[in-house]
Amino acid sequence: MAQAAIRVQDGEAAPAIDRAHLARMTFGDRALERELLSLFDRQAALLVARMGATDAATVRALAHTLKGSAVGVGAAEVAAAAAALEEEQSPDRLAALARAVAHARGAVAAMLAQAAD
Repeated sequence: MAQAAIRVQDGEAAPAIDRAHLARMTFGDRALERELLSLFDRQAALLVARMGATDAATVRALAHTLKGSAVGVGAAEVAAAAAALEEEQSPDRLAALARAVAHARGAVAAMLAQAAD
């Protein structure tokens, strides 16, 4: 099964959240960045949890929603995994999405903690 690829740049994995993309999307407004990251964090956890206990049509819709949110905050790995699940549902693709979301949520937590300092 195809899985979302982690982009590699200069021999290193791409960050879970593209900070430059996020800054462009928020016009550099740090408060807005924090708000969007917090919303993404909560939404991503909720949507992945719901995907494990619902029908195929709903999984497709939830994956589409998560893909859009991920693109908005620069979470390319999550967006790719959500797109793959939206295209073809399988336990492997759902697991790949859950891993990508966990990776992104870890990055979001670190970014929010850093912003609080």
